[in-house]
Amino acid sequence: MHRLFESLRPFIRGVVRNAGWVLLAAALLTAAGGMLARNLSIDSDLANLIPEDRPSVQALNELKETVGGESDVAVGITSPSFEANKEFAEALIPKALDLKGPDGESYLTRVEYKRDVEYLKDNALYFASDQELRQVENYLDEQIEQAKLEANPFYFDLDDEEEEDGEASGRELEAMYDDLVGKRYPVSPDSTTLVLRFYPGGTNTDIAFIEQLYSDLRGLVDQMEPDAYNAEMEVTLAGRLYRRLVEVKTIQNDVAGSFGTGVLAVILLVVGYFFYKANMARTGGGGFRPRVMLQELFRTPIMALVIGLPLLMSLAWTGGFAYLMFERLTLMTSTLGLVLFGLGIDFGIHFYGRYAEERAEGRSITSAAEETFVSTGQAITVGALTTASALYVLTPADFKGFSEFGAIAGTGVIFALIAMTIVMPALLGLLERGNLLDLRSNVAMARSGDGEPRHNRTSTREDRRFPAARPIVVGSVLAVVAAVIMIPQVGFQYDFGALEPDYTQYEERAEVIGRISPPDTTSGPSKRNPAYILADSQEDVPEIVEAVREKARRDTTSPTILSVESLQERFPLADTARQAKLQRIANIRDLLENNKYLKGQEGEAIDKLRRAAQTRDAIELIELPDFLRKQFTTKSGEIGTFVIIYPSVGLSDGRKSIAFLEDVGTIRTNEGEVYHAASTSLVAADMLRIMRSEAPWMVLGTFLIVALLMYLNFRSVRWAALALVPLVVGILWMLLLMEIFGLQLNFYNMIVLPAVLGIGNDAGVHLVHRYREEGWGSIFQVLRSTGEHVTIGSLTTMMGFGGLLLSFHPGLNSIGSLAVVGIGTTLLSAVVFLPALLQWFEDRMGQWYRQSTDDENGGDRASATDSAATVPTARTED
Repeated sequence: MHRLFESLRPFIRGVVRNAGWVLLAAALLTAAGGMLARNLSIDSDLANLIPEDRPSVQALNELKETVGGESDVAVGITSPSFEANKEFAEALIPKALDLKGPDGESYLTRVEYKRDVEYLKDNALYFASDQELRQVENYLDEQIEQAKLEANPFYFDLDDEEEEDGEASGRELEAMYDDLVGKRYPVSPDSTTLVLRFYPGGTNTDIAFIEQLYSDLRGLVDQMEPDAYNAEMEVTLAGRLYRRLVEVKTIQNDVAGSFGTGVLAVILLVVGYFFYKANMARTGGGGFRPRVMLQELFRTPIMALVIGLPLLMSLAWTGGFAYLMFERLTLMTSTLGLVLFGLGIDFGIHFYGRYAEERAEGRSITSAAEETFVSTGQAITVGALTTASALYVLTPADFKGFSEFGAIAGTGVIFALIAMTIVMPALLGLLERGNLLDLRSNVAMARSGDGEPRHNRTSTREDRRFPAARPIVVGSVLAVVAAVIMIPQVGFQYDFGALEPDYTQYEERAEVIGRISPPDTTSGPSKRNPAYILADSQEDVPEIVEAVREKARRDTTSPTILSVESLQERFPLADTARQAKLQRIANIRDLLENNKYLKGQEGEAIDKLRRAAQTRDAIELIELPDFLRKQFTTKSGEIGTFVIIYPSVGLSDGRKSIAFLEDVGTIRTNEGEVYHAASTSLVAADMLRIMRSEAPWMVLGTFLIVALLMYLNFRSVRWAALALVPLVVGILWMLLLMEIFGLQLNFYNMIVLPAVLGIGNDAGVHLVHRYREEGWGSIFQVLRSTGEHVTIGSLTTMMGFGGLLLSFHPGLNSIGSLAVVGIGTTLLSAVVFLPALLQWFEDRMGQWYRQSTDDENGGDRASATDSAATVPTARTED
């Protein structure tokens, strides 16, 4: 590495001498990158975080292509008059369906509005599934048994348990009937809110298109003047498409706000740090002087420009790269701008500090830039390549949260390195030649971090020890032992709902739409989040249904299947199936009309069943109402080629969703045909399963890469191990703090673990580099110089991630929380535990440790002392 950088001296001289051309080229690349980056969108769909060749994703894509999009545009019409609501709805429907988008095509293709409930009431049992017919038959059997008991003169009801069972069966039957027949109009119980559901022709993920759709629909509604129908009428636009619009827009604003706040905090920290250093330099360490402070204050914007501009350029390059590679950002990668700003500015701190020292010692602009590039630039490059390599380890992962984060972040680190080692020296040269920046007078910045001139440092070095080394080592080791013991207790957050924010703007509108379907707490498990299996033909559907039911029958330990439905059961297509269903209905009708215990029985449930059992002839497809047929119809008009599977568990729990995926994800029929179930919930479960299986390997791979690079850098097992100590101890402390404060891992912040391994190693590398250079007795001085710089560098990185702590999104917030804790503990381990450990080695091993250290460094302390007198300390590990 040293020879490589020595050979690049002519290159960096050319950069400084041709600073204008270098900055022009960088500006053009920035403009190009910025234009590409502007086209980046944020994809908030977690289902898109796994490869498209996964069976769950392929099945979902096939379902969308076959059935179409299920994201709706809901219109809630509210007023005291139901008739006014109905009149407005019937006027709106044709106009809304005729509304054209920017491409000249209709936005919306169909609407859910009115149901022919009288037709359903007359034929309800014909459209009932096998399970629902069985439920009716069981209910009637229970009624007959109860009537027999009550007819017995010796019957005495000791308790009302049977009555309670009968009432429960009646409620379940009523819920089934209501679900099958439904309401004529989608209206709230008090008839004040009526809801229309419009559907686009397919699944549209273009946020600009969705935004224009809602804008045009809102314009149409306003043009129709709802208050003309009723003075109190209000029209609310909502639906799943609106949720997606609000979600993406809110996240974009959230990320932008966090980025702005984080960048401002990082810039203020860095500028404040160099303001302090420059003031101390100009006053010779003699405190603050108003005139000097005023001079430095005027230079502050220039300092911010020197450090901030190259970094912003690198972010634009990274944005352009991200667009060319992926065209969109995920929820994980949407945070990278802030993270890379905090991470990349570390390179600028070291380069600018070292350059300022070189200029303060009297070097020319070109010579100072050249020396900084060869020495500090080398150390920056080693750290950057280590971090980038650790991030690139993530790219082979199937989970795109890992792979895309690694690819973009790793490339962003490389771009930040280029900007800080090439663009910054060109900018420094241009500003100094233009007299906008003058670093020649900072004489005292050439002094060491403890304020002593370099030529005097070795005279007092051995008298200044790191204090309380033994207690710190003992306490730190105990904390490590506690962490190792408590690692198995660190929890993982499987609840998807806990990681989703409340979108107030959407929830307020959704509350209006939700008035038409109040939650049912009496009918048992609800039929929500179904999975679909597309059959090759209608003839294959019964085979699939039977295979799913057989799987459900075998699973007695952890059942996840509530029920299975197909059109063939609700609406038999084959003659034999039709006749079999008509016969079951005839048997039910016979019981209701001729059984002596039911014949004279009256009641709402019995009366409904009598009417529902009147179907005597098979119903043809052409006779089916559209609202009933569409549930089983593809976009091409084909009917009855898919199976619906309802889960018996809530799929917001990741463990239950994985169990449901394992039960229905792959179905093999008796004929040997294999089918895959499809739903967004199943894809999310597959994503969680992939991430959970890959995460340990990604962490291990990252650590091995970091360890290998440390060995190649130091060419010594001892020094490589010492450089890794802060990282290993810091990660264990992080896990300990997670358990103490109740922090949990989740599918968002798992990406932080490999990132912390790559980033958190930097502090240990720099400190060990400097200690190895200075040798025995230099621990305190290393902390006062290099320790100061790595602390500022780590703080800027923590601030980069810390901007996410302001995020309203629980998942993004958890990324910031875990990163701040992880980088903070690795920094604490580097500046507290590592120095204490080195001091303990010196105290305990004495002369043997000193001699072995000197021998490994070449055995020439005089040379090291001379080097210390000439090498500036802004990047002291050089």
